[in-house]
Amino acid sequence: MASGQNKPNGLTVILPEDAIAFVEGLAIEKFHGIGEVTAAKMHSLGIHTGADLKGRSLAELTRHFGKVGHHYYKIARAEDDRIVEPNRVRKSVGAETSFAVNLSDRHQMLYELEQIAQIVQQRLEQNTTRGRTLTLKIKFSDYQQITRSKTLTDYTRDLETIIATATKLFEAVELENRSIRLLGIALSSLENAKQTPLIQLPLFEYIEKY
Repeated sequence: MASGQNKPNGLTVILPEDAIAFVEGLAIEKFHGIGEVTAAKMHSLGIHTGADLKGRSLAELTRHFGKVGHHYYKIARAEDDRIVEPNRVRKSVGAETSFAVNLSDRHQMLYELEQIAQIVQQRLEQNTTRGRTLTLKIKFSDYQQITRSKTLTDYTRDLETIIATATKLFEAVELENRSIRLLGIALSSLENAKQTPLIQLPLFEYIEKY
């Protein structure tokens, strides 16, 4: 939640004494684990914010949402007793770029895709690893988001292979004169990762382009 508050840097400090107020002010869609369908159901029940969710009893939430109602009841009160696991082996290496001005020119899209591929290749080298599954991420100007993946026959961090695979996936997408606000590339199914545990990052690491 905190990392999504101030993109692209994602720097937000939530002190323990501020946690409840922070949660109460969040739109219900911002809660981890609450997707579009659940959010729509909550809206129909008059639940739009964390404060609205906190105002509902455990009995009411379990009646409407079953066992997961217990989880909603606790997160509305900033309570989470799950064990924190700070060190996990990295499962993917990726990068994505969000554009201040939506891209509508196909050549510019392909150019930006190549720039992202270079960042991914550099990160693979830094982590002494290679990947087999390449995932292309596209977010359109209307915020619709799609991903397309291809699993290669062998592990790679070769720049030309990354560019060629990402381009092939991109070319298969029907743009229909649509503009693009975000592009991303990630390699997963990694091999030869450094033995030192790394903090698990999202599939795509965020960059904003002005």
